[in-house]
Amino acid sequence: MSFRHQYVIGDLQGCHAAFCHFLKKLDFDPKQDKLWFTGDLVARGEDSLNTLRDVKALCEQGAAATVLGNHDLNLLAVWRGVTKIRKKDKTAPIFAAKDKDDLLQWLRHQPILAYPDECTVMVHAGIPPHWTLDEAELYAKQLEAQLQGSLYQLDRLLPHLYSNTADDWYDGINGFTKMRAIANYFTRMRLCKQDGTLEFSFTSSLDDAMPDDFAPWFEWQVPRERKILFGHWAALKGKVDLPHARALDGGCVWGNHLMAYRLSDGKVFTSSAKCPMP
Repeated sequence: MSFRHQYVIGDLQGCHAAFCHFLKKLDFDPKQDKLWFTGDLVARGEDSLNTLRDVKALCEQGAAATVLGNHDLNLLAVWRGVTKIRKKDKTAPIFAAKDKDDLLQWLRHQPILAYPDECTVMVHAGIPPHWTLDEAELYAKQLEAQLQGSLYQLDRLLPHLYSNTADDWYDGINGFTKMRAIANYFTRMRLCKQDGTLEFSFTSSLDDAMPDDFAPWFEWQVPRERKILFGHWAALKGKVDLPHARALDGGCVWGNHLMAYRLSDGKVFTSSAKCPMP
């Protein structure tokens, strides 16, 4: 299907009012246009419930698509009783809603990796330097199969996705250790070593001091046949624009703005309305 415009939009984080204003600014028409979301649809904005409802409705119309982020996975874990709602998250209304099961069943069937067009690939946090794109697609499908399987499979998986210690990637890695590592690369990664070793504590901007031997995953020089469109790292404020990677989390929930990358020409649009949360 051909579209008038296609936009890749960074983390919504439940900033529903800003999202609605942004669609008006983009002159978005669900009959002609398509939106792609980099994940983290919910969490710390003022209305995660209606954000989730709106994105689901657009996806079911064929006017949108999304990948999963770390906050989306956490929402599933709360739903399945693996963890409790974090104090900073404003997602409780989702669990009080009559359509919560429909929303969360839909959410768990969304992909980890997607291809917005023939020149780009979209993930939440990034693709590590030691994976080819073919490998990344394979590993994404393996994690998706676990998330989208029976509820028994999901309930076995989710407790193993949580760890403050990053797993090393090695030949023969398997089981829940492998699934956790895959989830960490796709949804939590910021800094890594060239061999893929992750570091979880750093969340600051590129101007701040980083741990020795670690660098932002996109700074390792790896040939890529597609441009990687990603969100997750709000401190970048969407300022990273490289031939092989484009940051799109504008940090709306932190008082900045939403960002949209138009696929046809790479032009970036920013929202004027900000999230009302402090």
